[in-house]
Amino acid sequence: MLDIKLLRECPAQLAANLVDRRVWIFDDLTSEVEGWAEATIARLAELDQTYLGLLREQEELRRQQNETSAAMKRVGKLPKAEQAAARGPLVEKGRELRAREQELGESASAAQATRDEAWGRVPNLTHPEVPRGADEHTELSRWGSPRDFEAEGFSEPPRDHLSIAESLDLVDFASGAKVAGQKFYYLKNDAVLLDLALQHFALGVAREHGFILHTTPDLARVEILQGLGFNPRGESTQVYSIADSDLCLVGTAEITLGGMFADSILELDKLPLLVAGLSHCFRTEAGSAGQESRGLYRVHQFTKVELFAFTTAEGDESEALHKRMLAIEEGIFQALELPYRVLDIASNDLGGPAYRKFDIEAWMPGRGDYGEVTSTSNCLDYQARRLKIRYRPASEGKAKAKPKYVHMLNGTAVATSRALVAILENHQQADGSVSIPAVLRPWVGKDRIVPVAGA
Repeated sequence: MLDIKLLRECPAQLAANLVDRRVWIFDDLTSEVEGWAEATIARLAELDQTYLGLLREQEELRRQQNETSAAMKRVGKLPKAEQAAARGPLVEKGRELRAREQELGESASAAQATRDEAWGRVPNLTHPEVPRGADEHTELSRWGSPRDFEAEGFSEPPRDHLSIAESLDLVDFASGAKVAGQKFYYLKNDAVLLDLALQHFALGVAREHGFILHTTPDLARVEILQGLGFNPRGESTQVYSIADSDLCLVGTAEITLGGMFADSILELDKLPLLVAGLSHCFRTEAGSAGQESRGLYRVHQFTKVELFAFTTAEGDESEALHKRMLAIEEGIFQALELPYRVLDIASNDLGGPAYRKFDIEAWMPGRGDYGEVTSTSNCLDYQARRLKIRYRPASEGKAKAKPKYVHMLNGTAVATSRALVAILENHQQADGSVSIPAVLRPWVGKDRIVPVAGA
């Protein structure tokens, strides 16, 4: 979440950011209501002032309690014959103050919870260079050129990955649906090796760039998901919850990597701290349909290598690291020989925690368009505030510097299901085979996938 000081000091900036993001905090204050953003901030401010008012009452109560205690001490110095009469009203006042103290404590806790629940739904600020609006993404660059299949002698248009995979006996969606439901699947034969090769390759790249490698749990507590800005409950969630527990299946290792250092103060000389995680990812994909959801592009389970970074809040360090993570992702897809473009994602399409997000979209011949394969986000200290992940800046003089919240960044090294889509479609051959990118051949053990004998 954001620093609550922004609500008190920069209300106009927050209102403008809600408009840029098209985020509604309260169901009765949406774009259909004139001045909805300003009204939203005003209501949040009221909740904050209610809480602060109760804190002031508590302070006044403590002052009165101190006065009563001091008066009781003075009574003790009176002649014994006078003490009983003087003590009685003070005892009664002390009893009333204690009862009021309990009442105020409960009211303040409830007011804080109400404020924080609403405040926690306010999205991060937005980088000034991020394009404003919906689907108004800025294309920053392109790499590679889509193949001209007709010029290469293909007698028919290029096939999509599902047609290729079925012809080469690489995937079984029917059995996946029978065992686990729609959008689950089995990888088969060389697709298994290709999937593992992508994992090995991405992990190797991450290690070369200084990331500490991990395999992470597939489960995380609700409080960790909430801390990172994921909605683990409700109709709009993309998260699978485990019945009778506070656990959820993770949709990305961003959750388990980001949660590793909750309630921690990181050492300054260890920053930036770079970690990478290999995990399964589970997503309900509620409401997903259409051509882009076909086959492996949008599924309920896949494997991913995630990059994650913790760095200081000093200068533009996190912004520089964000561009570095994008460069790592680009290097991976260049090595896989996949044409792609880089997008600066528009404000309406940013997730709540992201200050800025870059997507890589690979060319997918089967659909004749680009499709997202990776993203990388700079979340500044938005997630760190909820998870209480801090660092202590260098001290000036003898006094220790006050801890500050770290900046946290995440990025996809490779999501194997979507990488498989791009590889099968871009490296398909006229004879029905698929050429394997050179960097993956050592793990697959061959340079080409051909139909399985007898299939």
